[in-house]
Amino acid sequence: MAKRFGGKYSPDDSGTPQTQHGDRVVVDPVGGRANVMFIPPVVLLATTLGSGAQSLAFGLVGAGTLTLGAWLLREGLRAEAAYAARKVARRPAVPRKILAGIATGLGAGLAVIAHLNVASDVVAAVLYGLCATGLHFAAFGIDPLKSKGMEGIDTFQQDRVARVVDEAEKYLAGMTDAIKRAGDRKAEARLARFQATARNLIRTVEEDPRDLTAARKYLSVYLRGARDATAKFADIYARTGDPQARIDYMALLDDLDQNFAARNQKSLLDDRSDLSVEIDVLRERLSREGVRLE
Repeated sequence: MAKRFGGKYSPDDSGTPQTQHGDRVVVDPVGGRANVMFIPPVVLLATTLGSGAQSLAFGLVGAGTLTLGAWLLREGLRAEAAYAARKVARRPAVPRKILAGIATGLGAGLAVIAHLNVASDVVAAVLYGLCATGLHFAAFGIDPLKSKGMEGIDTFQQDRVARVVDEAEKYLAGMTDAIKRAGDRKAEARLARFQATARNLIRTVEEDPRDLTAARKYLSVYLRGARDATAKFADIYARTGDPQARIDYMALLDDLDQNFAARNQKSLLDDRSDLSVEIDVLRERLSREGVRLE
């Protein structure tokens, strides 16, 4: 009979299935296609090192431009993934993927000039650059050009929500960095489940900014306290391996998880109650106008 083994570096072997609390598994949207864009600047630089001062100068500028394009592409893909993951989102303020395509085209044109005669092949460089830009857009697309799900939403209130959400995400990222110092896989897994619950509340507030007043204490005060507690636990447990500190920290995460889940559920119930009131008011108004709803 097969036997399951576990240890310090093994996954959680408690026998309890790990849930995601409705949150999706987060995958870095930057894949191999984007990472390979860092290769052309290296090749360009290597092939122009021994080709004279003029070729080297154009090669250096071209390699720098191509590297900038590859970096902008990575950031644009991450911004696009964050945009796609939310029901309510503003378009990226900086069109990074579009700028990446333009930078790639400029870099390709400079690469052509670095290897050919400048005076007679400027046209060829421009054509190569345009082709590179077009192929870049075909391969990776462009940035989202309009906001989604923001019809009827007060932009001032949405800006307030954005600031609170950014702060909350920094606290969650700080917890992830801190817990790694403890070297405890079960503590990391338990923290990840709490973070999923916290992000569910964040998504609820993003979708309806009216929930911000009630949830702000959770997304600022409570998350800041959780981050500080995580850092202290990680430092203590890394030094001493104190089992009582681990028990106390797990209990804290349990309490936080339950409170955040309850706050999120209450927000959802309040939203449904508000919708019911609006429907009742609309029915009454239509009834006064002589319109009957079946």
